[in-house]
Amino acid sequence: MRVCLASTSPARLMLLRQAGIEPETMAPRVDEDAVIAAVEQAEERTLTPDEHVLLLARRKAADVAATLRERDPDFDGIVIGGDSMFAFGDEVLGKPHRPEVASARWHAMRGGTGILHSGHSVFRLQPGRPAVEAHAVATAAVTFAADVDDAEIEAYVASGEPLQVAGAFTVDSLGGAFIERVDGDPSTVVGMSLSTLRRLVRDLGVSWPSLWQTRDA
Repeated sequence: MRVCLASTSPARLMLLRQAGIEPETMAPRVDEDAVIAAVEQAEERTLTPDEHVLLLARRKAADVAATLRERDPDFDGIVIGGDSMFAFGDEVLGKPHRPEVASARWHAMRGGTGILHSGHSVFRLQPGRPAVEAHAVATAAVTFAADVDDAEIEAYVASGEPLQVAGAFTVDSLGGAFIERVDGDPSTVVGMSLSTLRRLVRDLGVSWPSLWQTRDA
């Protein structure tokens, strides 16, 4: 059973590898900002975080599934798409990109709790059959330590790690020491909920253990 990850995210790739899955990877051709803007304009409203991540996860998986159908019609397996965003209070926090933005966020977030929203979309591809899909959103509450001091924030921001991740933090690397608690599937915060993926894969008639493989297989 082949697995294609519709992402070039190192965190998502690492997560699947730790779960015993060695996926192929393909970057989706999706202009995320344009997709969200078009849907919000058409519906004349702002998408909720859950709607946002699910829409992008499905578009990413659908794009890669279509590409695989064209390039590799004998592909027999699944395509996994994902998207994440972090909500803190009434604000949705994407990647900060700039050190001053990351620093301001950490000063605001310490001692508080935010919600990580993670969209999942799985397409089942089989030669000669229509594609079928399953999708879901998982959430996890992340509580930051209240005693993170200014020097620690400065050092963390200077490491560069928080600049290119949603919410300006990681749970599986340097930022993990500053997170007091995660309520929900911890893998959700890394990039995808493995328990949610397992359920979606099973809904599509695929056994999760059938995806396990060694890297040199």
